[in-house]
Amino acid sequence: MVQSKAVDVDGYLIEVPEEHRAVLAEVRQLCREELAGFDEVMAYGMPAYERDGACEVAFARQKQYFSFYLMRSDVREAFEERLAGQDMGKGCLRFRKPEDIDFGLLRDLLKATAARPGRIC
Repeated sequence: MVQSKAVDVDGYLIEVPEEHRAVLAEVRQLCREELAGFDEVMAYGMPAYERDGACEVAFARQKQYFSFYLMRSDVREAFEERLAGQDMGKGCLRFRKPEDIDFGLLRDLLKATAARPGRIC
């Protein structure tokens, strides 16, 4: 699944293969817990979290991996040391298998994102 046509996150999760649904539901729950005041939306065919109309976080199941998108360059820079060695694109953390997902790192990234607005890349 690269880009969903689902209108909401519940619909997105139904489209995800069953063997990956639980881990994405866990990422969603983590986002809901840590991103108080953000709106949960579908953007670019994936679940996303917006503050004041700006998308700051998103996640998706891709063909070969799970993606966690962090659009805040200031947060990425603040976590540069912890992100070193991670499979990461410009603003995307990639995890090949569900057991590879570092939920502690994701929680800390979400907390830092929620703490204050910042620059979106």
